[in-house]
Amino acid sequence: MSDDFNMSMRKFLKQVGVTSQQAIEEALRNGDTSGKSFSVKAVVTIEELGMTHEVTGTLSGDTKGQD
Repeated sequence: MSDDFNMSMRKFLKQVGVTSQQAIEEALRNGDTSGKSFSVKAVVTIEELGMTHEVTGTLSGDTKGQD
């Protein structure tokens, strides 16, 4: 892969990570999270290539007071 491609991919993935974390933290601040675990799923799609990649996991632990 070219250096330009690698840089654009890294920039995209950084944006996904940062904006996703911000959105998740906002949702947790506004929800009833005490002592709960949450299933989480991220989906990346490249329609032109017919590619879909899905990552699933669980967010758990005390979400309050961890800023």
